[in-house]
Amino acid sequence: MDRIYLDANATTSVLPEVVEAMRPFWSETFGNPSSAHHAGQRARSAVDHARTSIARLLGCSAKEIVFTSGGTESDNLALDGVLTPYLDKRQPAHLLTTEIEHHAVLYTAQALRRRGAEVTYLAPTSNGIIDPEAFEAALRPDTELVSIMFANNETGAIQPIGKLARIAKAYNPAILFHTDAVQAAGKLSIDLTGALKNVDLLSISGHKMYAPQGTGILFVRSGVHVAPLLHGGPQERQRRAGTENVPGIVALGRAAELAQSWLASDAPGELAALRDKLEAGLLAAVPNTHVNGSTEHRSPNTTNLRFDNVDAEALLIALDMQGIAASFGAACQSGATEPSHVLLAMGLSPAEARSSLRLSLSRLTTAAEIDRALAIIPAAVARLRSLA
Repeated sequence: MDRIYLDANATTSVLPEVVEAMRPFWSETFGNPSSAHHAGQRARSAVDHARTSIARLLGCSAKEIVFTSGGTESDNLALDGVLTPYLDKRQPAHLLTTEIEHHAVLYTAQALRRRGAEVTYLAPTSNGIIDPEAFEAALRPDTELVSIMFANNETGAIQPIGKLARIAKAYNPAILFHTDAVQAAGKLSIDLTGALKNVDLLSISGHKMYAPQGTGILFVRSGVHVAPLLHGGPQERQRRAGTENVPGIVALGRAAELAQSWLASDAPGELAALRDKLEAGLLAAVPNTHVNGSTEHRSPNTTNLRFDNVDAEALLIALDMQGIAASFGAACQSGATEPSHVLLAMGLSPAEARSSLRLSLSRLTTAAEIDRALAIIPAAVARLRSLA
């Protein structure tokens, strides 16, 4: 059976070019980047090259890139690293975030709250986007940090990050602004010296952009201090101790180079057209089907659809048996009995959230696969409805 992978927001395959780039660093060039000898310095050169490639993708300085193990660690380092110094001194610390963040942010916010931080959670509008006026009204004199996701992992909805960061800085230039860009990097243009010049911290994860799992970065703007989560060696300018994952870092650097070329081509529009074909075809073929979230401001690969009177978990199982991989929420929440917190925050009922399916395409998705999906999914929905 030829399988159709429509769960790219959970993880992507590692591109062949990325595999080739990292291959020598498993065995041939295995030195520790902190070592002074030739082998170590070859590894250091590779890490530096990758850092520069990622900086080019994000429009920032290479020295502002901190390598991590992935998006979760980057989010933790951003929130905990900014607010811990205040909490250690028992000073007021207010975090402003949203109800639709990834759990890497939400659970970190909960942990900080238990330690004494005050946290405000903004609700989105029904289209999954944060209202700038509501955001401005929630800012406080003691707000130290804002953390708002760039593109939502479940709906693809894109937040007006540049505008929100400008509002925060106009209210108080000392406020630090973090965005979880895990679902944006490699899909959307990111310019930290242009439209996002007021963003201070930004997280990305390698396995969402065709690099291996276990790699990521946190952008830390020059002059911003984050207290380290890990203590040990002086790596990453003393912001993240531990011997660098050289193969993973090399892979992420190569993936960034490929992403930069992909973004500069017609490919993002072509991917969005494939997504739109899938979405329009399902809306036409399956009665009582609805799109969750904004259709105007969203990442080019994602659609979240609600099939009335269908249990999404049952639909996922049926589709998997026919060779289609999809999702009904964040991969890290797979198996959870609770409906999507993102969809609930947007105003859907628990029953509506449980009947919703996320379909996320990759750069490798083909038109033929979309045609096959359009034949399989409507039949599966009809079969489940007939059994209800």
